[in-house]
Amino acid sequence: MADATLDHQLGLLAHLRSILVALGEAEQVPEESHALFMERFDELVEQLPLAPIESQYLGQDILCQVIQRYPQIAHLVPRDLLWFFAGDCLHFMPDDEIELYQALEARRYEAEQNDEPFDWNQEKQLLSMSAQGSTH
Repeated sequence: MADATLDHQLGLLAHLRSILVALGEAEQVPEESHALFMERFDELVEQLPLAPIESQYLGQDILCQVIQRYPQIAHLVPRDLLWFFAGDCLHFMPDDEIELYQALEARRYEAEQNDEPFDWNQEKQLLSMSAQGSTH
């Protein structure tokens, strides 16, 4: 797994963690269960760089729990994380969004095969704009 991809996911997890911490500080969730959940979340953040493949199931479980336990912030969960961990996380993505990510992966693969640079965020933005243009 490329370091840039992993760094991107870790950055998104850090962002999501800050949202979860704010939710706990606002006392919008039961404190004890939230603290235990945050321990598991932190475990994922620690394990992911050491064992990215082995952490996939834990990541799927954690992200699905975020959406189920905290529906008030489900719209704030970065879509890239749902795609990265895949599995059950894909149930929370509509078909057109999955198609966008499949096209993005195909572009990344093509760039890697041709030893070309690939900027995930830029390509995602370009694909999103072209998808929006085709629906209007």
